[in-house]
Formats: sequence, C-alpha cells, structure tokens
Amino acid sequence: MIVVGIDPGLARVGYGVLSRAERHPTPLAFGCIETDGDRSTEQCLREIYEKISVILDEYNPAWVAVEQLFFTRNVTSAMRVSEARGVLLLAAELRDIPIAEYTPNQIKQAVTGSGRADKHQVQEMMRRLLHLQEIPKPDDAADGLAVALCHMNTLR
Repeated sequence: MIVVGIDPGLARVGYGVLSRAERHPTPLAFGCIETDGDRSTEQCLREIYEKISVILDEYNPAWVAVEQLFFTRNVTSAMRVSEARGVLLLAAELRDIPIAEYTPNQIKQAVTGSGRADKHQVQEMMRRLLHLQEIPKPDDAADGLAVALCHMNTLR
C-alpha cells in the first residue's frame, strides 16, 4: 500500500510517499513543492496542482493524507494556504484517491508520542522510524512523511 502525505502551503508544500509491503513503512520519495513568491496566487496554485499531479500519477497511492489547517491570526495567510489545500484535495479527488485528514497534534502524537513535539523532534523521529541516513529537510518534507506515517498507523 502506498500513501502520499501532504503538508499544505502556498510557498512550500511538503510531501512524503511511503510504501508498506510488510510491517515497516519504506520511504519512496519526499520533498517540497516550492513556488515563486513573485508569481500571482493563481500561478502558484496552478504550479502546485501540476506538480502534485505528477507525484500522484507516478506513485498511484491508495490514500492521500493531508494535514488540517491550524488557523492563526493572519487571516490572509490562512486563506492562501486554504486555497492551496483545496487544489491538493482536488488533485486527489479527480483521481478517485481517498483522502484522510489529521490535525497537527494527531500527527505529532502518532509519530513522536507527544502532540506538542517541535519541528526538530518530528524530523528526528522520521529519520529514526524510516531508517534515513539524515533528517529529512526541509521540515515541510518531514511533515509530509509524518502525515503519511500517521495515516499508515491509523490503518493498522
């Protein structure tokens, strides 16, 4: 089974692709979709859609797991991230891929044992649990892996 985990954003979308054939998850790919801050929001959304589509088409996941948004005081930023999240959900829906959603605290709890873990703790646990040589960078990529692993653990 393959799961694509996504940490949504407009400037950077973290993603992680995990496979579980036996008991242990194996990372197939992880990274960030980065958009150019000089481009319009519409152009960034298109770029996100096109790049996540390539990933979904290449790995044909059984599930897409997405981090739910935690709204802060910056409403403008939250709206733009929501727009990016909508594009990501649309890409999965158009491919009939089921979508699971998790809060940041659920993800942190699932991968570190603490819903209050910081970014570095999540990165370090991804390195350990997925037997990586180095911590996944940037932290958005580690978050994408964590979302995928959280969902795999939920399905167990």
